[in-house]
Amino acid sequence: MSKKIAPQDKPENHLVVFQEKAIRRTWHNEEWWFSVTDVCGVLTESPDAGAYWRKLKQRLAAEGSEVVTFCHGLKLEAPDGKQRVTDCANTEGLFRIIQSIPSPRAEPFKRWLAQVGYERVKEIENPELASARARELYQAKGYPQAWIEKRLRSIAVRGELTDEWKARGVEEGKEYAILTAEIARATFGVTPGTHRRLKGLDKVKTGNNLRDHMTDLELIFTMLGEASTTEIARRKEAQGFDDNRSAAKEGGTVAGNARKELEAKSGKPVVSKTNYLALGSTTVEGATVPKPKAALAARGAKKTSRREKE
Repeated sequence: MSKKIAPQDKPENHLVVFQEKAIRRTWHNEEWWFSVTDVCGVLTESPDAGAYWRKLKQRLAAEGSEVVTFCHGLKLEAPDGKQRVTDCANTEGLFRIIQSIPSPRAEPFKRWLAQVGYERVKEIENPELASARARELYQAKGYPQAWIEKRLRSIAVRGELTDEWKARGVEEGKEYAILTAEIARATFGVTPGTHRRLKGLDKVKTGNNLRDHMTDLELIFTMLGEASTTEIARRKEAQGFDDNRSAAKEGGTVAGNARKELEAKSGKPVVSKTNYLALGSTTVEGATVPKPKAALAARGAKKTSRREKE
């Protein structure tokens, strides 16, 4: 029997990579669903994968094939950064679609697809594996170890909050997003969208979660706002969207007041333009990962620069 996935176990990143080609995916009905257009692009190297899939879909439908019934329209992030409905298929559906695509990459892709599914199943059975894999990915990207520990802790705090929302009748999706924005606005004085623009993330099409570009202090205050919201919702026994929205505003205000006090004492704003876009150049799991040699060269250059200043 398959296990239900707790909100904190749902991955934040929505890209996987096959032979240096990014494939969008989303977690739906307790399994991975992949962009069929992206898969067609990977297997055929067509300059217009969307047109290729449309023609293939028409041909399969004309032949009476049931393959197209395995596809569902799910929202994925488009190149312009907006969520758009895209034809997606689960592992079983993709295996069937691949049979209709003549490509030397078909067999290695099938093996890769099976491995992707297996790894996620193992993570569901043992959540510590998911945490370990996240740590490895952040290390590969070049993040400082101290930052990684805070980021992983923030994921756990976020998971506890979304668990609470789910138990208290908040609908996943739009309502989660609204409550998250309420906490962020009260915590930082800006919405997540404004925060992203401040960091220059709006200029990057995909693969840049705001929290993956937060400073240590931004992560700490994010955790304080969300942990406070969780505690307030429990104390007030909040039920439904409106009650939890009030709790979100109060929880964010707790963090916001602490932020303002720190800013008054330090003379520095907590909300920062700092981002980690410069860490890398290869997309993996929806984020940029530094190429090893480039990363080492960059570190060497920094050390040389420090010596020159000294």
